[in-house]
Amino acid sequence: MIKHYKNEAITITWKPDKCIHSTRCFKGLKEVFNPAASPWINLEGADNERIMEQVAQCPSGALSAELNKKEASIDNETETSTTIEVMKNGPLMVYGKLNVKHSDGKETVKNKVTAFCRCGASGNKPFCDGSHIRVGFED
Repeated sequence: MIKHYKNEAITITWKPDKCIHSTRCFKGLKEVFNPAASPWINLEGADNERIMEQVAQCPSGALSAELNKKEASIDNETETSTTIEVMKNGPLMVYGKLNVKHSDGKETVKNKVTAFCRCGASGNKPFCDGSHIRVGFED
């Protein structure tokens, strides 16, 4: 199941199967993201630029944002610096554009935020799928 939330300028796509429940969306912008509401995304809660900034922080890629019009003036470029954050009892968060080279030779390009598994239980290695919660991972 994939859900799309639209206004005149942007479309937010939510892929619940990819969500690792980091809570960054609603803790960072509760006026827009409210899991207790229906629908849980309210695009009237903040300006489009702020919404897109918050969506860019989604570690799993379950949330993504797209401009509806090419002429829209929202700057959605990835910064050139890379930052790494170790989440307590959770994944390794990497912020920035990455080229991930897998052991089988396959390459994946990731933009903005990528969550890497630290618990070893992910079914989507090297990426986090939220299994750290299920297995009770603690660091």
